[in-house]
Amino acid sequence: MAMLSAAASPFCRPEEDPFLLLESCGKAIESILRGHAGRPLRRTWIDRPYGEEEISRLEEEVLPAIQLCLARVDEIDGALEAEAQLSYRQVVAAEALLRLGGLQSSGAMPAV
Repeated sequence: MAMLSAAASPFCRPEEDPFLLLESCGKAIESILRGHAGRPLRRTWIDRPYGEEEISRLEEEVLPAIQLCLARVDEIDGALEAEAQLSYRQVVAAEALLRLGGLQSSGAMPAV
């Protein structure tokens, strides 16, 4: 069996999917915030760590924004999947009609 090259595949690799990355980042942020409960959160770019106020803003603003984005992506994915399923069903029905039409014109009856 011939293998499809990565370039020929309609799918990207998981590390290329920006929404898997966003989901992973959201989980990492949640884990970091749980692990720093009651303690300041140091950053690499500033010598003043995030305190209780900044951590609360992350929990109340940033994490819900990530979750809303991911929920919207799920809605878009669902619509695409439903559209693909409908298209597939239409192709199958059209092929069945073509086969049935060919059988009827030849005088043969379909096997049941």
